[in-house]
Amino acid sequence: MWQGLGGIHLLIILGIIILLFGATKLPALAKGLGQSINIFKKEMTDDEKKAQAGDTTVQNTAATNTTVPTAPAEPAAGPVLNPGPSAQPNTDSRR
Repeated sequence: MWQGLGGIHLLIILGIIILLFGATKLPALAKGLGQSINIFKKEMTDDEKKAQAGDTTVQNTAATNTTVPTAPAEPAAGPVLNPGPSAQPNTDSRR
């Protein structure tokens, strides 16, 4: 994929980026990109350490949070807020 890119091509791409974003905003963009990459790498290493340690808390919590309902739920008491299309037509004469 990157075999056809030479030095001239990269300079042209860099020139287009400078034209689009402006030279003053490039350092801020690079800083944000670097911080994002660092955060991503840190999270990946944390996940790898958890996997190597045999941490199964995600699997255990999924197994303990399963509940079996004993009886069907009763409908809530109160007025129907959205009766749907089967509601009676509006007979208000103040139209």
